[in-house]
Amino acid sequence: MKKILIIDDEEKLRGLLARIVKSEGFDVLEAPDLKSGFKKLEHNDVDVVLCDVKLPDGNGVDFVQNIKASFPLVEVILLTAFGKISDGVQAMKNGAFDYIVKGDDNDKIIPLLYKAIDKSQLQKKVIQLEKRIADKYSFDTIIGKSKALEQAIDLAKKVAKTNSTVLLTGETGTGTEVFAQAIHENSNQVGKSFVALNCSTFSKEILESELFGHKQGAFTGAIKDKKGFIEEANGGTLFLDEIGEMPLELQAKLLRVLETNEYIPVGDTIPKKSNFRLIAATNRDLKAESEAHQFRSDLYFRLNIFEIAIPPLRERIKDIAPLTHYFVKQFSEKTNKKTLQIAPDFLQKLEAYHWPGNVRELKNIIERSVILSDDNLTSAVLPYEMQHQENSNTKSMSAFSMQSVEKLHIQKVLNYSKGNKAETARLLEISIATLYRKLDEYNIQ
Repeated sequence: MKKILIIDDEEKLRGLLARIVKSEGFDVLEAPDLKSGFKKLEHNDVDVVLCDVKLPDGNGVDFVQNIKASFPLVEVILLTAFGKISDGVQAMKNGAFDYIVKGDDNDKIIPLLYKAIDKSQLQKKVIQLEKRIADKYSFDTIIGKSKALEQAIDLAKKVAKTNSTVLLTGETGTGTEVFAQAIHENSNQVGKSFVALNCSTFSKEILESELFGHKQGAFTGAIKDKKGFIEEANGGTLFLDEIGEMPLELQAKLLRVLETNEYIPVGDTIPKKSNFRLIAATNRDLKAESEAHQFRSDLYFRLNIFEIAIPPLRERIKDIAPLTHYFVKQFSEKTNKKTLQIAPDFLQKLEAYHWPGNVRELKNIIERSVILSDDNLTSAVLPYEMQHQENSNTKSMSAFSMQSVEKLHIQKVLNYSKGNKAETARLLEISIATLYRKLDEYNIQ
């Protein structure tokens, strides 16, 4: 039940107003002066205050400021016997919802009350939604206690409060967007727009339109003006995932935006401005690609102000168990099952696997396993290659050895490329020099 506080020193008028408000189904509190009214606010969850302007211990117009300073979600409607335009203007400046004259405007009170309650409730919902978003994307929700992950989180926390451009590097599926969201929610841009665009999803022409927007008639199908992601991100954060896939021509245009905050929509001639924080992510070695002239070196240096390397899951073996428990609980609830128990052999197989798809692959495998299981999660519900991985040439090596996992993965990719070392390096997304060093280290022929 919504609570209304009536502050008026005239007992009969206050009582009459209380009866009218109660007849609408509201819970009513009463106070004869500002001091006792403020105490009522401190001890009750009040939605709207109906307050007289002239009271024994002060002026209601000034009192609005005190209420909004301490209880910003409470709406205040001021009531006065003698309306003054100057008082009304000042009341609204101080944060009052409205200012009405007793007697003349009595028929307005109840409709105004409902409008004020609607505004108060909307503000509360917005705050609750913002809190849920902040909780969902806080750094505390990033699961894992491995040293490599904690180092990445520490770096992200340090850069979050700045406006610096951030480059997130890591393999596909490591959770770059989760990091980007957490940085945004802990930044000066919190509460503003967070817009994300995957640069690998579109052709050059469509990506340009999505990024910069376009004018009506700019190309076939452009039936109206369209805002681009750069405009949508104004004042907030723009997250460009897979930025290494962006065509060179668009890289030059993006660089200009970063340097001048100006851009021109497709088909337009008038520059627009947008001030945003950029977070970019890539699974490519942009330094090597810039040296090979496959990525603009000037853009790379502009992006690489603050790099955070997000470790692959195979380097976070100790994080597999907590991630597994989290996903099992999540998908058990999603499929209306009781939370399934995890058998030791199930977890052992997960920890022995090399995870080329990282956390995203783990999430998908857990979802599949939960769907297939009715009781405990055992290794029997895992994909064939995970069940039989002990039959590979890593059988004699420790399943927990990073070296054995890395050696196996390099061998698989080398076999896939039919011994082509340049192609193997490209697929592994490492330099050819690094590949030769690894081949020598692991004695791979």
